[in-house]
Amino acid sequence: MAEELIASNGGTIPSHPYRSWVEVSLTRIAENFRSIRALVGDGVEVMPVVKADAYRHGAVQVSNTLQAEGAQWLAVSNTDEGIVLRDAGIQTRILVMADFLPFSREELIANRLTPVIHSLEDLEALNRLAAKHQQRIVYHLKIDSGMGRLGVRPDQRIAEAILAAQHVTLEGLMTHFASAGNYQSPQTDQQVATFQQVLDLCGRAGVYPAIVHLSSTIPIAYSRKDAWREMVRPGHAIYGYVSPARGHAPPRQLDVRPALTWRATVLSVKDVPAGTQVGYGGMFETQVPSRLAILAAGYADGIPHRLSNKGQAIVAGRLAPMVGAVSMDLCTIDVTDCAPVRPGDAVTLLGAQGDVSIDAQEIARLAGTISYSVLCGIHERVKRIYVK
Repeated sequence: MAEELIASNGGTIPSHPYRSWVEVSLTRIAENFRSIRALVGDGVEVMPVVKADAYRHGAVQVSNTLQAEGAQWLAVSNTDEGIVLRDAGIQTRILVMADFLPFSREELIANRLTPVIHSLEDLEALNRLAAKHQQRIVYHLKIDSGMGRLGVRPDQRIAEAILAAQHVTLEGLMTHFASAGNYQSPQTDQQVATFQQVLDLCGRAGVYPAIVHLSSTIPIAYSRKDAWREMVRPGHAIYGYVSPARGHAPPRQLDVRPALTWRATVLSVKDVPAGTQVGYGGMFETQVPSRLAILAAGYADGIPHRLSNKGQAIVAGRLAPMVGAVSMDLCTIDVTDCAPVRPGDAVTLLGAQGDVSIDAQEIARLAGTISYSVLCGIHERVKRIYVK
């Protein structure tokens, strides 16, 4: 195992026998969940979203932590993700938000997963499935209130279809916002109004879902309380992020902290003269004699290729620029102005050290993408370590 790299603030960065790894703080995950629960209050259920392997934080470990914190619900994208949690012993309710494909339905029911239904045709199929199994299946119905993606468009037939499906029980009615963080746009208010029209239509027909849910992280963080209802679905906030709002947004009410740190090992250090071209295409050229460190991580590990000549890493408490092209398995940083670094040392790609930090939102801005993509893009070959 490589020696520990001494940080400028007197602390240490632990090295591990890995090319690249992430350190996930389950304590931070728990703290973030508690912060959300405290904000929305006792009358609102908090259903953390753990899809995409919990945004690459590790779905099983994160779900165990949330279950221990008292989460009654978890949300995943598809049946396979739900089965992974059931196989790991997770006993909470699990909502499958984007999968009612014909080949997944039997497994969905067998594993006690709660389906989200997105069309009246799928509602009929679910009803037939319940009759076949002689089992009353509980489901949530998604309304497309204006995003134009999954969900039933507002229609007078919705309440009729719910009542006609006599072998299943509507437990939840939900929607998803397209522009929740954009306070310059009326779209979210319009979606709330459209959704409420459907809810009122159902009420007039005698259909009263027990759980109504509209909100993911941003409406929670900026206290759009009219969209909280009986349950909220935080994803990004569980992992320590809230995207900035645009326009005249109210003050942010939620304080969460990132739970993931990403590190890479130094493979090689070399001194090069001025005029040295670095990386594919020679897209960087040193202007002065320089010291370069080559890191054991590249775009196959999840470093966006667009960080070529733009990204940074933290070395002994200082930011070191990425130079040249990010390649598949490697990237290069300029450590000329940093404390001495050796092969086997660890540097930080995402995280904090002392007063210096790089978070997923900063990486996203440099790479021209979104922080969700940065986190979910960390490849499975990057080792995962759980820390306090």
